[in-house]
Amino acid sequence: MPSPDHPFLTLAELSAADVSRIIEMAWEDRTPFEAILRSYGLSEPAVIRLMRANLKSGSFRLWRARVTGRATKHSALRSPDIDRAYCPTQYKQSHGR
Repeated sequence: MPSPDHPFLTLAELSAADVSRIIEMAWEDRTPFEAILRSYGLSEPAVIRLMRANLKSGSFRLWRARVTGRATKHSALRSPDIDRAYCPTQYKQSHGR
């Protein structure tokens, strides 16, 4: 994670756990690239490079087609009414269990 002393990490400085979490965030429809920038200091082009290096070529192409121009992946394209990173029903709920 970026620290106040070193706010931007390079791709080489990321741990395997960081790379895994960034890939997960990049695949999530409702997590904007700006959230990855705030959390890890990686711009959208850096995330694209990370994804290209860590995914199979077919998976990378599917991901790129999926996120290109998607409003939920770019804060500037999102409705200002959306102030959350995920849908409330996205995660399993315990329903009192």
